[in-house]
Amino acid sequence: MARYEFKLPDIGEGIAEAEIVAWHVKVGDEVSEDQQLADMMTDKATVEMESPVAGRVVEIAGEAGDQIPIGSVLVVFETAGAAAAAAEDPSPGADETQADGERHDQVAFTDGLVEERPELAAAVPSTAEAAEPEQAPAPAAPAARGEPVEAPTAPGHPRPQVQASPAVRARARDLGIDLSEVKTAAERIRHADLDAYLLYNGGGVSRSGGAPRQDETVKVVGLRRRIAENMQEAKRRIPHFTLVEEYDVSALEQTRAMMNADRGSNPKLTMLPFLMTAMARTLASYPQINATYDDDAQVITRHGAVHMGMATQTPNGLMVPVIRNADRRSLWELAAEVLRLSDGARTGKAGRDELSGSTFTISSLGPMGGVTSTPVINRPEVAIVAVNKVEEKPVVVDGELEIRKRMNLSLSCDHRVVDGWDAANFMQDLKKLIENPLKLLSS
Repeated sequence: MARYEFKLPDIGEGIAEAEIVAWHVKVGDEVSEDQQLADMMTDKATVEMESPVAGRVVEIAGEAGDQIPIGSVLVVFETAGAAAAAAEDPSPGADETQADGERHDQVAFTDGLVEERPELAAAVPSTAEAAEPEQAPAPAAPAARGEPVEAPTAPGHPRPQVQASPAVRARARDLGIDLSEVKTAAERIRHADLDAYLLYNGGGVSRSGGAPRQDETVKVVGLRRRIAENMQEAKRRIPHFTLVEEYDVSALEQTRAMMNADRGSNPKLTMLPFLMTAMARTLASYPQINATYDDDAQVITRHGAVHMGMATQTPNGLMVPVIRNADRRSLWELAAEVLRLSDGARTGKAGRDELSGSTFTISSLGPMGGVTSTPVINRPEVAIVAVNKVEEKPVVVDGELEIRKRMNLSLSCDHRVVDGWDAANFMQDLKKLIENPLKLLSS
């Protein structure tokens, strides 16, 4: 037997360390080559780390929430000599591919074998100590990299490793679904597979009736911790004020229905592309709102282009993918970008460049948007708009009572940069476009 140190590879340009989001193995586990070890997070990207060798886990670095420097030892394995030697010299180019479109990096492993370290032997349980009394004999050596490996299922051994992205795993945990019971035709379980499972299995595990739910302690790690830190900094450092205005969207909804009826191969238009178009055009006259503020350097940058942040709820938490140059895109182009980027955020495929650099953010909860809201600014931006739900209301029009579709928009601004007068005028100019949708269609 030999020892093999797997060091945390460089998983992002300019990244000095990564956070452990979740472990999928523990000390004493027997793992196969390419088995998922841990989920590591850098900025807002989560990367799945896979084992370069087959063997037994004897050391792991830290626990969920800990920061691990790039190049430091992540996992130490006890391996068969031949398997470890094979991992020391991987086939050229084999680790530079991306599998099945998932957002996890394959990296070249250059860490070699290390000699047995007697000073750590006392901290590592022996094979006999780690095994349970009824444990079956150890599994046969796994196949070479790239070939399927069937994990043992006998008592005392782990069940077959389920391949799924962190977003799918988190959603399955929330729904109470055992991923080993989910059928898929692909190599990895996807959100569509969870949807199919829920459809044919009565919605997963029922929470109604039975024993009362027990208290649960949840450690704040990964993206949820980043969200908490960002929100805390935004509220602590930015003096917010919020202005709410009501808009008549009856004509806009009629225009949207008309365009969708003759859209051809274009994506279906929701309300969002219309609102983005109206905001992008209005922001051209309000550069102080389409801005970012570096409060450490005391510098305001008024941006020429509108890079529209789009607050998106994902299984792992809130993300803000960015539509570049929203002011120069058509309604159909915006609709396509909304679909592409929101899907990328929810499935974990959005790149770091697609999750940063926004100059103004829009947040919408659709029909669940409530009557009004007080959105928190996406620092270092200086303004954000929240879209509330559309409601039919009785309205007096030219002395007559009519039922009209109405909607509130909530604008939060950084009062250090944006004056109330500017915010009020922005909302009124925005109304001229939203309530007259033909102006949105003109160049």
